[in-house]
Amino acid sequence: MPGIDECLLEAMALPGARGAALVDWSSGLALGTAGDSPVGDHETTAAETAELARAAAEYESFALAEPGAGEAAGPPVEDLIVTTRTGYHVLRFVETSFDSSVFLHLWLDRTEGNLALARHRLRALAEGLVLK
Repeated sequence: MPGIDECLLEAMALPGARGAALVDWSSGLALGTAGDSPVGDHETTAAETAELARAAAEYESFALAEPGAGEAAGPPVEDLIVTTRTGYHVLRFVETSFDSSVFLHLWLDRTEGNLALARHRLRALAEGLVLK
């Protein structure tokens, strides 16, 4: 099972990957980064993407506060996708055995990236990620 650095390196191996990070959405801190940042600074990008993740995870319009009968507990949102003129930003929430609020952020080049493959691969990476 990969740790943070290995997970981010695997994400960067995806076609069109420009940058990747593991971010705590409650604090806005990057727990690990790889590649480039859209604004040239990983900490700024982490803080800005955390605001988006926090909104999606906390507002009932996007995620119910409590899982219903028969629904598994876990992150309130699976993933978010933001499309820009030049790229894609995929935020994949990570389920952990402890109460955490982290997500994987992958920045893809729009012409070289494969959004479907990225979503599939990030899901697998999030499921196998070991947070210590």
